[in-house]
Amino acid sequence: MVGAIPFPNISPEVFSVTVFGVHFALRWYALAYIAGILIGWRIAVAAVRRPTLWLGDQAPMTPVLPEALMTWIIVGVILGGRLGYVLIYKPAYYLAHPAEVIAVWQGGMSFHGGFLGVVVAVILWARAHRLRLSAVADLLALTCTPAIFLVRIANFINAELWGRPTDLPWGVIFPGEAAQDCIDVIFKACARHPSQLYESLTEGLILGALILWLAFRRGALKRPWALTGVFVTGYGLIRFCLEFVRQPDAQFQGPGNPLGYALQFGDWGLTMGQILSLPMFAVGVWLVLRARRDPA
Repeated sequence: MVGAIPFPNISPEVFSVTVFGVHFALRWYALAYIAGILIGWRIAVAAVRRPTLWLGDQAPMTPVLPEALMTWIIVGVILGGRLGYVLIYKPAYYLAHPAEVIAVWQGGMSFHGGFLGVVVAVILWARAHRLRLSAVADLLALTCTPAIFLVRIANFINAELWGRPTDLPWGVIFPGEAAQDCIDVIFKACARHPSQLYESLTEGLILGALILWLAFRRGALKRPWALTGVFVTGYGLIRFCLEFVRQPDAQFQGPGNPLGYALQFGDWGLTMGQILSLPMFAVGVWLVLRARRDPA
């Protein structure tokens, strides 16, 4: 190992207080969701206040409606993310411990499950308000990357979802389970890729900047489904690539499968994150092609 970066001594809690023997704490993870949703809401309001950005120079909704949409999005993220984690990653465990399914405070959320939960929420909300589904979806694509950016940073602070072992100089020596299980059959190193920061930079900052530029400078909101397609394609592609350096879920690892492939073909395979990202990428490409074909 050429060099490594010690894990910074950052508490997962922003602050905490104890009142009458009951401990209350605000964690960076919760704050990241709150701040990300608020930033997304302000971006949405700014977009609908500029009707010239939209098809026919007419905004699809009034500036007061994005606040109601954010409420539905929160419910979709929590329900979809939790159920996705339970059904995709640990079905046997939660079948044996059904009471723990609702224990979201113990951790365990799936991005792909949360994504499907948001899809359902958007469809129901658009129908309830008789709005074009494409406009609502594009507005959501415009606003969701700040939360991804901040939540991935919170994942790093929590020392969770770390990457595979590496000997690169920016590898981070994570504490806890990551340090105890740091010897890899290939890399023989205790430092790991800070894959949370990779995802924050690519899925959040870079993809988000691209979407904002397309919306506010290139007229992408005038082409229904264009921004939705860019987000889904971009996230699917980035997540697929980053899975090569992200530590897979422990339940998929074993003596004959040290790299944690969920689908294995000899010495090669795909992780669960890659399997779930492939249909996202395919749907995203189809939406982009559809948006390019339809006249603005």
